[in-house]
Amino acid sequence: QVQLVESGGGLVQAGGSLRLSCAASGRNIFSFNVMAWYRQAPGKQRELVATITTGGSTNYADSAKGRFTISRNSAENTVYLQLSSLKPEDTAVYYCNALQYSRADYWGHGTQVTVSS
Repeated sequence: QVQLVESGGGLVQAGGSLRLSCAASGRNIFSFNVMAWYRQAPGKQRELVATITTGGSTNYADSAKGRFTISRNSAENTVYLQLSSLKPEDTAVYYCNALQYSRADYWGHGTQVTVSS
């Protein structure tokens, strides 16, 4: 059974940094077509933040470009999201997602990021 467990969230001042982790168990992260980070702010829809494909290609939402970096560690079977230059509007629950096209779609329970002004 696949499990994704996020960690690393917390309270940080504007301009600060955090590193989120998504530890996968039950399956190798490279077996998924895409690993992604999403976020959901209060009263808003869940939105895509960043993706990384099996081949290592990355993509970012406009709001994340230049500030966030997605990466992975095969030995730890973990995907990371480095958050820098944080803004109050980055406050949200951040979720990890593992997608295998037309076959499987897994979600973690999320980690809260709160940015104070």
